[in-house]
Amino acid sequence: MQLTNQLLQVSANLYKLLGDIPKGENRDDYVDTINNMLDKRGTIINGMKQEGFHFDEQDRIHRTLLELDNGIKERLSVVMIAVKQDMANLQKTKKSEEQYFNPYGNVRVMDGMYYDKKN
Repeated sequence: MQLTNQLLQVSANLYKLLGDIPKGENRDDYVDTINNMLDKRGTIINGMKQEGFHFDEQDRIHRTLLELDNGIKERLSVVMIAVKQDMANLQKTKKSEEQYFNPYGNVRVMDGMYYDKKN
């Protein structure tokens, strides 16, 4: 029962953390915190599996854990989409910057000379 309560607490904290996505420089710390909490949650779940945990729909705590798990999955997907969008924007910015500094970088030219045959 102790692991169930720990899982409930960690899951609630993770769900709360995933509620608001920071912008800019705070994003790295935010992602690290999420990873740490997911690792902690995974460790607790593995411990519960070793003890022989079985889901019971009649138990209020088990239903709460299921609801939190579904909410965490939804919010994690939103965070992943936001991070992917930021990465795509960064790549687009890099490409635009390269084109600005070297506008003829993508132009392929044939080395050599051209002779005009005028007689």
